[in-house]
Amino acid sequence: MSLLFLTSCADSFFDLEPSNKVTTDKLYQKAEDFNTAVIGCYAKLQEQFTFSYELVEFRSDNMQLSAPTTGTQDRYDIDQFKETAANEILQKAWANYSNGIYRCNLILDQIDAVVFDATLKDQYKAEALFLRALTYFNMYRFWGGVPVARKVITIEESLKTPRSSDQEMFDFIAGDLKLIIDNHMLPESYSGTDLGRATLGATKALLGKVYLTFHKWAEAKDVLSQLIGKYSLVNMEDVFNVDKKMNDEIIFAIRYNKTVPGEGHGLWFSPGTTSTTTDYPTPQLIDAYTEVNDLRKEYIFLVKSGSSYVIKKYYDELDATNNTVGNDFILLRYADVLLMYAEALNEVAYNNSQTSDAMNALTEVRERAGLQALDIANLPNKDAFRKALMEERQREFPFEGHRWFDLVRMGYAKEAMAAAGHTIQDYQLVYPIPKAEIERIDNKSILWQNNGY
Repeated sequence: MSLLFLTSCADSFFDLEPSNKVTTDKLYQKAEDFNTAVIGCYAKLQEQFTFSYELVEFRSDNMQLSAPTTGTQDRYDIDQFKETAANEILQKAWANYSNGIYRCNLILDQIDAVVFDATLKDQYKAEALFLRALTYFNMYRFWGGVPVARKVITIEESLKTPRSSDQEMFDFIAGDLKLIIDNHMLPESYSGTDLGRATLGATKALLGKVYLTFHKWAEAKDVLSQLIGKYSLVNMEDVFNVDKKMNDEIIFAIRYNKTVPGEGHGLWFSPGTTSTTTDYPTPQLIDAYTEVNDLRKEYIFLVKSGSSYVIKKYYDELDATNNTVGNDFILLRYADVLLMYAEALNEVAYNNSQTSDAMNALTEVRERAGLQALDIANLPNKDAFRKALMEERQREFPFEGHRWFDLVRMGYAKEAMAAAGHTIQDYQLVYPIPKAEIERIDNKSILWQNNGY
C-alpha cells in the first residue's frame, strides 16, 4: 500500500504569486521583512502534515499498515509499536519542529529593535509566539518534555539545554498563548490574502487543548467557553469542500493552493489507483459508526480523483497545470471546540441533566451529523460521559490528526489498542527521543531517553 503525499516548503504561504524567499540569519530592518519571516514560519507547517498521519493516525486504531513495503518500514514499526530511537520519521519530525522553532525565535529576537506600527508589530510577535507554542505542544505530545529554546541559540548552547519537566513545558506553552490573549495581540479575523493567519480565537482554542492535555479542566472550561457561539457548524458536505475553505467552522488550518506552483500537494490518504485497501479505514473505525444515519461515515471511504483514489474527506481534483491538489489541513475547527468544552465541563463536574451545557455541546455536534441526542440516562456518571465523548471524537475527526492524542489524553489508549490487537505498555504513550539527538548531546543528565526505549 502506498500513501501518496507531496507538499512544499515554499515560503509563499499566503501569497497569490510564488516566492523563493526563505528565512535566513539576517537582521530584519522593516515591517515587510518581518511579514516575510512570519510567512516562513507558517510555510514550515506545510511540511508537517506527514507527521499527523504517520505519528498520530497510523499510531491509532484509525489506520494500520498490514505489512511493510519498500520505504515504509519505519511507518510500519510505528503502527505496530515496534519503533526504536533510530526511526527516521521521528528524527525528521524532531528536526522539522526544531527548525520551525528557530524561525519563530529569529523573529522574536529581532522585532523589538525595529520601529514600525505597534499594532502590526504585536501581530507579528503573536503569530510567532502562537506557532512556536503549537510546535512545542506537538513535540510535548510526541515525546514529553523536550529542550526549550526561548531565543535563537548557538550549537554550543543547544548542547547544554536540558529537557524540560512537564510543568516547565506547560508554563512555557500556556504562558505564550496567555500572553497573546491577555494583551489582545491578534485580531479576531482576517480577509483577503491574510485569511488563514492565526487569530485570537485560534489562540484560545489551542490554549483550551493545551489545558485539557495537562488536565487543567477548569482553565479549559473558562477559555473554551469564550468561543461558544463565536463560530458555527456548517453543513457536513461543506466542512472539507475545497471550494469553501476557511468556512465558518474553521478556526485554524494549514493552507495550500494548488494553482500556485509549489503551494499544492499530492493526494492525501490515497492507495493509488486501487479502490481497495485493508489498511484504512480500519475495521475499528468503520465499526465506530454504530448509528445508520451518521452523515460522517461516508467521508472515511475511498472515492476516485482522476485515475487515483482518495479518502472522500480529502477529495480534490488535480490542477491541470501543477498536477497537485489544494486541500487545507484543518488543525482546529468549531466541532473540536464544542467537544473539548463538553469534556472540560464533564471533568470539572458531571451533570446528569439532559440539557446541561456539556450535553448541549455534544448534541450540537451529533445533530449536525444527522443524529439525535444521546440519552443522559445511559451516561450515568463522569466516566460514561467521557467515553461517549471519546467515541464521538473518533467519528467526528478521523484522519485529522487527533485520534492518538485523544486516546492518550482521555486515558483510553491501551484499551483501544488492545481492541485493535496491540498490547502496549505505559511507556509507549510517548515516542523515543531520536537516537541522533541523544548521540549529539551525549549527556544523559541533559537529554535522556524516555523510559522503556
